[in-house]
Amino acid sequence: MRDVAMTPSLEAPTPVPFRGGLFTPGTNRIAGALALAGLIALWQAASSLGLISPIFAPSPLRVANALTGMAQSGELQNHIMASLGRLFGGYALGMTGGVLVGLMIGLFGVFRSAGIAVVSAFFPIPKIALLPLFILWFGIGEGSKVATIAFGTFFPTVVATYGAVDNVDRSLVRMGRAFGLSPFAIIRKIILPGSLPGIISGLKIASSIGIVLLIAAEMIGANQGVGALVLAAGNLMQTDQLIAGVVMLSVLGLTIAGVIGAIEKRLLAWR
Repeated sequence: MRDVAMTPSLEAPTPVPFRGGLFTPGTNRIAGALALAGLIALWQAASSLGLISPIFAPSPLRVANALTGMAQSGELQNHIMASLGRLFGGYALGMTGGVLVGLMIGLFGVFRSAGIAVVSAFFPIPKIALLPLFILWFGIGEGSKVATIAFGTFFPTVVATYGAVDNVDRSLVRMGRAFGLSPFAIIRKIILPGSLPGIISGLKIASSIGIVLLIAAEMIGANQGVGALVLAAGNLMQTDQLIAGVVMLSVLGLTIAGVIGAIEKRLLAWR
């Protein structure tokens, strides 16, 4: 009896299920597409049943016809290209400057106090309120619109960048120093990879702010662009074209978010 009790069991060990996947970030493209399709179908059904006035909210079919008509005439492409040039020009300037200044504030104490004070003073100012001043400085053309977008995207990028640098685990920095890494190597191998998620999140927010400023700037002083299209359609009560412009803005925002998401997936593949 004693020898039997001491004999090790030859049975295969029972596998333990993985329990570390709770609340893991993930997306389901099919669910997202179904949600949008369901919303459009509900909108079309309400319009067909007369529950929504076509004057205030035309059906998706009418909006699609308006988009098709503008695309065939070339008007749609002209508006989109004008808006894209302004948005990417201003966003590139604001993003580049914001990341550089945010890194300087986060990494170097000599810049921190002065940088945070300046950012805190200018960040709350509604950037579209400065458009008349930019028009005086840069003229009524493209310069004032690009400057408005750049100025508006610069400050949230700065805040997100130095906040992301501050959130890097300092024990990793101390460990790098203990292993003899140079300050440049610590920045390149520890701080930059650790702060990238927060920086990219700030870039996503800044892109949405850039689209808002783009439309506001085009409504004030532009003949071409999605904002000018939306303003003109609203003044003429052409609600199908107005909503078509809003749809273009939604597609533009989704496209930019998709591009940033693809970059994020590539840069943060190590996570």
